[in-house]
Amino acid sequence: MLKRRRQAQTEDAIIEDNVGKMLQAGVIEEGNGAWGFPVVLVRKKDGEVRFCVDYRALNKVTKKDVYPLPRIDETLEALGGALLFTTLDLQSGYWQIGVSPEDRDKTAFTTKQGLYRFLRMPFGLMNAPSTFQRMMNGVLRGLTWTTCLVYLDDIVVFTRGDVRKHLVQLATVLEILSVAGLTLKLRKCVFAARSMEYLGHELSDEGVRPVERLITAVTEFPRPSNTFEVKRFVHLTGYYRKFIEAFGSIMAHMTRLLKKDCEWQ
Repeated sequence: MLKRRRQAQTEDAIIEDNVGKMLQAGVIEEGNGAWGFPVVLVRKKDGEVRFCVDYRALNKVTKKDVYPLPRIDETLEALGGALLFTTLDLQSGYWQIGVSPEDRDKTAFTTKQGLYRFLRMPFGLMNAPSTFQRMMNGVLRGLTWTTCLVYLDDIVVFTRGDVRKHLVQLATVLEILSVAGLTLKLRKCVFAARSMEYLGHELSDEGVRPVERLITAVTEFPRPSNTFEVKRFVHLTGYYRKFIEAFGSIMAHMTRLLKKDCEWQ
């Protein structure tokens, strides 16, 4: 068990509010085991605060599940020629998977008010993404890569035909999700669109292209002054490498700065 971190009063209030909501929703319950990890609050770009548990110590002793996530480049290639798109976002995706009774104590976290453990799969576990992807591939087996694509909790239904065909495909996917007991976050779903953003790219009947806000992020990126900033820039630009001819040669001067024997001036 790791020592609980001291939080500011405002942070304590946020933590207890989240705990109360998760208890009411049946996501967690009070614990009494030998495991316990500290809570961390992560502030997102939109100002919203995400409740997280620091599972780094648990992840170090966890056997890695190597089930693969889809390659983004293959996913985007599969969407070539599509005319209509619907994106479906699962409601609190990870929470739609239960935690085995024998493993619940390992997910426990500590707060000012006590010890709690998860009944539903929490964010932060090393094998959570692979577990979720395996579940989604199983639920939509037979439809992935032809009718829909799944990247974790993001589903896109795509059609190389008219609206009528798209609605038939969409109805099939929705029926399967319903039978599986999976629920959607309606406000984040987009239906029968001719263009939309998916996995950091804009999809349309004209093909796949970078989204404008990420292009701006690249062009307005400040000049790197240390290795960390170089890594950030290389990672950011590498996301769109397929759109840039001779990308490797262009970036060679930057990646050279990542070598251990490189001296900054």
